[in-house]
Amino acid sequence: MKRKITLLVFLSVLVLTLIACQFTGLTPLQTTATPTVAPQATLAPLPGGQTDLVSQQDRMVAIYDQVSPGVVTIQTSKADGTPLGLGSGWVYSADGYIVTNQHVVEGADKFEIDFPSGDKAFGTLVGTDLDSDLAVLKVDVPAAVLHPLTLGDSDQLKVGQIVVAIGNPFGLNGTMTTGIVSALGRTLQSNRQAPGGSGSYFSAGDLIQTDAALNPGNSGGPLLNLDGEVVGVNRAINTTSTTASGDPTNSGIGFAISINIVKRVVPYLIQDGKYDYPYLGITSIDDLPLQYLQELGLTQYTGAYVTSVTPGSPADQAGVRAGTQATSIQGLEAGGDLIVAIDGHTVLHFDDLLKYLFNNKSPGDTVVLTVLRGDQQVDLTLTLGKRP
Repeated sequence: MKRKITLLVFLSVLVLTLIACQFTGLTPLQTTATPTVAPQATLAPLPGGQTDLVSQQDRMVAIYDQVSPGVVTIQTSKADGTPLGLGSGWVYSADGYIVTNQHVVEGADKFEIDFPSGDKAFGTLVGTDLDSDLAVLKVDVPAAVLHPLTLGDSDQLKVGQIVVAIGNPFGLNGTMTTGIVSALGRTLQSNRQAPGGSGSYFSAGDLIQTDAALNPGNSGGPLLNLDGEVVGVNRAINTTSTTASGDPTNSGIGFAISINIVKRVVPYLIQDGKYDYPYLGITSIDDLPLQYLQELGLTQYTGAYVTSVTPGSPADQAGVRAGTQATSIQGLEAGGDLIVAIDGHTVLHFDDLLKYLFNNKSPGDTVVLTVLRGDQQVDLTLTLGKRP
């Protein structure tokens, strides 16, 4: 499934700049072991009622001391040693698995993992996922070098909550920045192109938006809550500003892959080298202006409007309808279904649909889509496929 924006002239295109690559890198190594995530000590609760600057400072220092030993620098290169870039990563498990972004390792043959302790190791690429922009590397180092980070629960995040990023912006290793959760459940374009050769891409859902400063080199690093738990993996920024050398710079709008997506995807990357996403086979738009809603004849203003259905897809087989009736707005066709719920969960936006699917469903599972068709509400049962 993917979001269609080309027909909406009023929508501006976000400049979503990947925040990884920079500087140098070197060689890999391998394994297929199942990870065992080591338990990690948690921080003491915040003192009741204390809001003074000293207590806040001490909290941030404690988070950094706890987490930074598990944040690594990833330098990538071609087989002949030609440097490609630099990104961040973090220790996922005590048996040497490292999580980062897919775009950090893309096109590379060699991977050097640099630890805050000064230790260095060559890593083997275990698996990648274009849809979530996640990748897993494996290193063989002494146990004392590895400091696995504790995983949080991104479903517990609230807008306004303080978050912390640790990574290597512009090659400045171990840099810590802070901000808040600006929004939840955001959708971006994934790195996987949709079939058909139209240049469109599948969607990546359940992303965290934050104003914590993220810059080139932060990609793949952890986004943390005040308990020092990983709640996201930093992925991209929305910016129009660049440095003198042309590198994109922080604008206060950054995006991180939610840790609950990581929890679903990474074990499969370790075991199989890939992860299959549930697939509906629709293109959808939402947040339409009133004029467009009136042209479509919609009586409900929230939901995901279906603009196209892929022939033979699960949505097609279940009878989901796309718009086919011309309107006065070029490219906008009326008569399509408006998805208002999935398995009884309200869909206000297309983002809601993706978040539910990616966090709760797998290919082969059955879901019930509730659609508004004209002035009637219809339930459609379909069996999810996997993204082609």
